[in-house]
Amino acid sequence: MPKLEQVQAVSMGKEKKFSINLKLSLSILCLIGLLIVSITVAVMMGPVPIHPLTVWKIAISKIFSFEQVIDRDWSMAQENIIWNLRFPRVMLGVVAGAGLAIIGTAIQALVRNSLADPYILGVSSGASVGATLVIIFGAFSLFGQYALVLSAFLGSLISIILVYFLAQVSGKISTVRLLLAGIVVSMILSAVTSFIVLSAPQEEAIRNAMFWMMGSLSGAKWEYIPIPALVTCLGFLFLWSQYRSLNILLMGEDTAVTLGVNLETFRKLLIVVTALLTGVLVSVCGAIGFIGLMIPHIVRLAAGSDHKRVLPLSALIGSIFLVWADIFARQVISPEEMPIGIVTALCGGPFFLWMLRRSNYSFGGGK
Repeated sequence: MPKLEQVQAVSMGKEKKFSINLKLSLSILCLIGLLIVSITVAVMMGPVPIHPLTVWKIAISKIFSFEQVIDRDWSMAQENIIWNLRFPRVMLGVVAGAGLAIIGTAIQALVRNSLADPYILGVSSGASVGATLVIIFGAFSLFGQYALVLSAFLGSLISIILVYFLAQVSGKISTVRLLLAGIVVSMILSAVTSFIVLSAPQEEAIRNAMFWMMGSLSGAKWEYIPIPALVTCLGFLFLWSQYRSLNILLMGEDTAVTLGVNLETFRKLLIVVTALLTGVLVSVCGAIGFIGLMIPHIVRLAAGSDHKRVLPLSALIGSIFLVWADIFARQVISPEEMPIGIVTALCGGPFFLWMLRRSNYSFGGGK
């Protein structure tokens, strides 16, 4: 009988695991479908509306070089609008949305608190300081086209390390100190960024920098996408491969050490990965806030705290959210354009207050 019960238990465990994996796969497929629909709507909408069939004809002909197979029933103007203007912008939104969502997931696991976010904790502000130094004064010009990415990465790395150590009390993270440290560091670095911008020699440079600081996808070009896409994919794969360690991290430091996680090394890796991702994304689209706060929390409410599920779902939902936020930013005051950071702040601010009012806003023992 004991053997029979063991067999039944193993069988039930396998069935449960299969059911969870099936639900995850179906969820991912549904979100991929929704993302494709979102991309289509975002590309076809604008001052010159274009039929969705034409959108994908142009895209397929460009990606797979099928010009001779596909009937060319579009104009050169439509091709230029779709391929050179709208598609790069939307694809940058897809990459940035996914990247910001997984950054938020990693930082929340790092500090074991669901209020953590690269924007709230000053990480984006640190990246902005480095990026504006390059945009305004051409700092790090020695590194050529990588100067902006490098300077933003260094700024975000310094800021996250500073906030992380300021928030520690007797080796543990305090929620109150975390938020206060993040706010203070963010305010100081934002002031530094504003000073850098106001020191710009040209008025046009000030205007461009201010618009960029509020977050925007308007300057997207195809050549800007490969590095953010590569870094985001590598960051996602690394974090997903470490989902067990991320899960254990939520149980507390003592438990993590007992279960064999090299806590200090893993934390340092998380800090470097999140700083690199933040720096790269801020360098191409400015400081877009609250995605890293909202999306992982929504996913956890719906799918639980297992990072094997949270990371891919957060990446897809983050992409979808930012694509639609950009659609709203382009359409709400058309023909002018609203910075996308305003849209995400209008959504994320009330969400943050709602989380703050909840009695169980933290997880994994982070107080």
